[in-house]
Amino acid sequence: MDHLARKNIQSLQPYSSARHEFEGTAEIFLDANENPFDNGMNRYPDPSQTAVKKRIEELKGVPPNHIFLGNGSDEAIDLLMRIFCEPGEDHIITLPPTYGMYQVSADICGVEVKKINLTSDFQPDVSAILAAANIHSKILFICSPNNPTGNSIDREIVEKLIQEFSGIVVIDEAYIDFAAGESATSFIGQYPNVVILQTFSKAWGMAGIRLGMAFASEEIISLFNKVKPPYNINVLTQEKALEGMATEEEVYEKVNTILAERTKLEALLPSFSFVQKVYPSDANFLLVKVDHPNKLYKHLVAKGIVIRNRSTVVLCDGCLRFTIGQPKENNSLLEALTTFVI
Repeated sequence: MDHLARKNIQSLQPYSSARHEFEGTAEIFLDANENPFDNGMNRYPDPSQTAVKKRIEELKGVPPNHIFLGNGSDEAIDLLMRIFCEPGEDHIITLPPTYGMYQVSADICGVEVKKINLTSDFQPDVSAILAAANIHSKILFICSPNNPTGNSIDREIVEKLIQEFSGIVVIDEAYIDFAAGESATSFIGQYPNVVILQTFSKAWGMAGIRLGMAFASEEIISLFNKVKPPYNINVLTQEKALEGMATEEEVYEKVNTILAERTKLEALLPSFSFVQKVYPSDANFLLVKVDHPNKLYKHLVAKGIVIRNRSTVVLCDGCLRFTIGQPKENNSLLEALTTFVI
């Protein structure tokens, strides 16, 4: 990855914390200028998040040396920009409609964004992407299942882009736990330019702890660790992540409930006269094309129900995005829709 990373990152000497320098076991810690009186929070957190990564390995089958943990997936996205993109010189490629933070992070870092719209069936236009790419195309972002459309990107298309794109290919799998298809993590051992993003915010129900995962080659993970703050994942987040991962069976039960509710809404929403189309989804939401989207959005807000208005997003004209709630919440949504008058 040296030829892709920025020169200042290649030569960067990362900050070495006291706990990075220590190996072995000890009872007395006088190395990090901490408050010595134990209150459960007086010590710095494990900078390598060893226990959390070990548990992730058990769940995902990815070794710890291929795992980076960030303050949400957004931290990994930001670090990717800073590691690989020279401001004012390099650019990234995104595939609208897609997750908005790719653009925001690029704008913050002074990195140009080339946009190649998805096709009408929400799949990447491979020839257009490769035609737009050059030596300054450092990162290609593929969101699968895609937000806001909900569909998974064809695995063969993803692999072709990994093989033919000369930069880093980031596959954002925030919603993978709701999809029938397999994760792209199997590509990590095959291709050195792949980064897979996942999160604890969706299926795992831990959006509040802000913990994201990046899976990649050891070379890319070492670059992440070079650039990240030394203690980027705090003690409470690590503890809550371990507690959450201990409830694996309960999480899967809730995911199955969400999938059943998604199927219910897919079947019932088309019965409303103002619903034009319900797009197929592999995520925990549905993209729905409706008549008078702005009016319907305001109607639901007035009923105390907040959804996402995506009607001005490219290829999503007239569309609203409905997150799948609990059964009683979804029933309230359906009841509110019955009172909508065009």
